[in-house]
Amino acid sequence: MTPNEWTALLVLATATSFTPGPNTTLSAALAANGGLRHAGRFVLAVPAGWGLLFALCALGLGSVVLAVPALSWGILLAGSGYLLWLAWRLAHAAAPSTNTGAPPMQVGFMQGVMLQFLNIKAWMLALSIVAGWVAGKPDAVERFFWILPVLLAYAALSNFTYALAGTLLREWLAGPLVQDQPSYGRLRGFNRLMATALVLTAAWMLWNGMQPVAT
Repeated sequence: MTPNEWTALLVLATATSFTPGPNTTLSAALAANGGLRHAGRFVLAVPAGWGLLFALCALGLGSVVLAVPALSWGILLAGSGYLLWLAWRLAHAAAPSTNTGAPPMQVGFMQGVMLQFLNIKAWMLALSIVAGWVAGKPDAVERFFWILPVLLAYAALSNFTYALAGTLLREWLAGPLVQDQPSYGRLRGFNRLMATALVLTAAWMLWNGMQPVAT
């Protein structure tokens, strides 16, 4: 790969990995509620799922998914529904101060992997990278094995960064949102803000998914 190709790939990876999205939102929320170790499984699941998705797109499955409207809409609807369900769970998560005995909201490793496959935009991004940097190149296999660890590193680093930010906020979030209303803590407000972000992401996915139909 030429230096220009690497530069373009790194710019794209930075822009797509570190901007807020469903993965980074959940990484921050899980860490804010349960600590960095609690969010660790999800943080590791994101690059694992993305790596599998990228590999499948390199093998041609991504083109099939986007070429069959039923598959595209199935992924879009399932992904949006899953994000809305996660948003509901996060909005209703019990704060530690309520002493209910309920553990913090959890999103396991396999759930994190599955989330990557339910994001139609992740399919489109993976397919774009395959089309721009891998497919049709004489050294396509070599390119794939150079690009894959870079994408995995970006996915892991971005989600770890957001999880670390959530961890650093834990002490402040443990306090009351309003001084004379200690029962309504900052963490609950933070959870509902993150839940709103997931709802908006689901709405954005659905809106963009309908655009080709509208035109």
